[in-house]
Amino acid sequence: MRYLVFSDLHGDSVALTDLLNVYNKGSFDKILCLGDILYHGPRNDLPKGYNPKECIKLLNMHKDEIIAVRGNCDAYVDQMVLDFYIHDEYEIIENGKRIIMTHGHIINPENYLNINSGVVLYGHTHIHKMDNICGVLYLNPGSVSLPKGGQDRSYAILDSDSFEVFNFNGESLLKVSI
Repeated sequence: MRYLVFSDLHGDSVALTDLLNVYNKGSFDKILCLGDILYHGPRNDLPKGYNPKECIKLLNMHKDEIIAVRGNCDAYVDQMVLDFYIHDEYEIIENGKRIIMTHGHIINPENYLNINSGVVLYGHTHIHKMDNICGVLYLNPGSVSLPKGGQDRSYAILDSDSFEVFNFNGESLLKVSI
């Protein structure tokens, strides 16, 4: 398994183009989208590359490669223009390991799941980080468009052995064995 993981695009077509360049150069099984896809939300500044219509076009070109969950800024009307399904609060992937995808506004390290093991991928905070809670790894790739906390724009690569966060210069920002 090898997944390209991102969160908090917020309609930024420039950031999406950067991300798809990484995807096209790599060998990935799927793209995992952790929500906040098209809309910037009332608490965020407008991203520099804000162009949700262009994001729709680019994402729909990869519709068969995307697994997505709904973020707090995503609306049900977004499903009408996106050709891939957006799962509500979470989605579980079983691929040798149990991987739970969520946006992070409901399930997160402060409001964690009562599970014995596995990996929870979440976004929402726009800050890449890792937490180990009761043997469960909570992994956040940060934001591809609107990073917070002085961090770089980032994405992650998840494979069978590790979760690694990168900035768009290709520098590794965080690596965790899973």
